[in-house]
Amino acid sequence: MKILIACEFSGTVRDAFIRRGHDAISCDLLPTEKPGPHLQDNVLNILDLNWEMMIAFPPCTHLARSGARWFKEKKKSGEQKQAIDFFMSLVNAPIGKIAIENPVGIMNTQYRKPDQIIHPYYFGDPHTKQTCLWLKNLVPLQHFKTDELFGRQTHVERGEFYEWINNKGKKKKMAKWFAEINPGAERGKKRSVMFPGIASAMAEQWGNNE
Repeated sequence: MKILIACEFSGTVRDAFIRRGHDAISCDLLPTEKPGPHLQDNVLNILDLNWEMMIAFPPCTHLARSGARWFKEKKKSGEQKQAIDFFMSLVNAPIGKIAIENPVGIMNTQYRKPDQIIHPYYFGDPHTKQTCLWLKNLVPLQHFKTDELFGRQTHVERGEFYEWINNKGKKKKMAKWFAEINPGAERGKKRSVMFPGIASAMAEQWGNNE
């Protein structure tokens, strides 16, 4: 299949599909971090190039629930509206099969509830990261808990967490991998990269979903 991996600079999902024999190309405003087919461009410029499938990872900075305390300012500046419009442009792309990924956020109400919510530990990576998937003509990804009869052990431990009490006396926790990414220009990039287990599941399951 001819597959567009939208808003991906890491090459993780693109390469997972290429390994299974698909004609996959990534597109992002940033250059690719791994050698491979990549367009450094605004993905909206190439949505009409007869793709059979698109998997998209639109920026979540102005959409994610984790940034809700800044929503008032983001609405006032117009940044949130731009992010919503971009997300919906991907939803409405002229492509037969579409998956759009984002964390829990305002698109759950601005658009609709996601078709599936997953975590990396469902697919073999020992980490927690709540990830929403909105699907068009694609089935939800299958993941398996340990089964003594068939030996399916896709689920692994959730990984470590940091726990603390905030200034209101409420207990809080955060995945250790997420918390340990140092502040700086690269922080958002590192937190947004797709885990390889999920990428492999997408390629294996959706790549066979003719």
